[in-house]
Amino acid sequence: MKKVSIGLLGMGTVGSGVAAILRNNSLDINTRAAAEITIKKALVRDIGKKRPDLENILLTDQPDEILNDPEIEIVVEVMGGIDQSRDYILRALKNGKHVVTANKDLLALHGPELFATAQEYQKDLYFEASVAGGIPIISAIRQSLTANRITSILGIINGTTNYILTAMTGQGRKFEDVLAEAQELGYAEADPTSDVEGLDAARKLAILSSLAFNSRIGIKDVYVEGISRITPEDIVYADELGCVIKLLAIAKNLDDQSGIELRVHPALLPKSHPLANVAGVFNAVYVTGDAVGETMFYGKGAGSLPTGSAVVSDIIQVVRNTNFGANAMLVHDHYRNFPIKSSADFTTGFYIRIKVKDEPRVFANMALFFAEAGISFASIIQKPRSNHNAEIVLVTHPCKESQLRQALASLTSYSKLDKVYNVIRMETASSPNA
Repeated sequence: MKKVSIGLLGMGTVGSGVAAILRNNSLDINTRAAAEITIKKALVRDIGKKRPDLENILLTDQPDEILNDPEIEIVVEVMGGIDQSRDYILRALKNGKHVVTANKDLLALHGPELFATAQEYQKDLYFEASVAGGIPIISAIRQSLTANRITSILGIINGTTNYILTAMTGQGRKFEDVLAEAQELGYAEADPTSDVEGLDAARKLAILSSLAFNSRIGIKDVYVEGISRITPEDIVYADELGCVIKLLAIAKNLDDQSGIELRVHPALLPKSHPLANVAGVFNAVYVTGDAVGETMFYGKGAGSLPTGSAVVSDIIQVVRNTNFGANAMLVHDHYRNFPIKSSADFTTGFYIRIKVKDEPRVFANMALFFAEAGISFASIIQKPRSNHNAEIVLVTHPCKESQLRQALASLTSYSKLDKVYNVIRMETASSPNA
């Protein structure tokens, strides 16, 4: 049986998972790949650190020992970061090695350069683990759904925010309290900004939408809002409206003229939607194609073994490609370059929670602000509060974001308005295209 040596750049959570899967499932993996796959060497920061489960793997703190080794055919980058990882991957490709990476941040920022280099040197560049951990969403879009014109992607692709919102919904707790718990459990980083402000999900959406719409899409093209302003009160009102609040990554390309719509933000989602029941740290991606219709991919979005599973599946595919001389077949530089839709042209329903003076004609005046912007209401909830104030939740029919901004500008200058607590978009259809 042919032998294939791989080099690991990084031996942290994901790298350890890759090593464990290759060790524990070696018979099945080697049979499916028609080759004996072994880790020849792994790059680590601290070569003296004891790693009882990895005693059979040679460790190094010198990247050249992997990047310049002629026996290593596949370089697996699971170290994270941007600049150093970019340098290592480019060097590996130029040295004639195939690359598998789990680095979503790098791909979102430098994907076109990396893919162009892989194409130039006729090498594979696979990245299944960069989005949604163990869920095979990249291969589904790149292969299984290629006969379709994909019209929309709706995803829960950040486990940290989904854990926080699930706990807030089920337990009535505040954002800050659940975030602290998530950090203690290891679900959130010490600096959680990337997760809770939506940046992590935006990077993943840029990768997915680039593939789905065959267009060059970067993080700068994605409109982003986080979940830090969501309160238990918002969640209670969402429940009254038959909804849950989720951080959604949304990409739509409904026609060739209006442009691609890319946004990550909290949204009220009907409880009837399949994504509404995705709880805890789990991820799910809901893809609609013109031929296949609606599909959903669900599973663990992070973790040593789930993410390692995606990495190893890529390794096996690279080896299979090598066996048949079909490397670099999935790398291309032909893009349709659709325009990116402005956030002012996004069309959604809106949930608006405000506090106003509980006096005659106040609501009539507020309704006039929205009417002047061409907005009508689908639902209104009013709760009396102390000190002659009332809390009101306005739910609009779908309207353009520019219309809402006009109405809010009038509303915020209104003397009877005490406070705008929150404005949250709504994905009101039972499915993205309904």
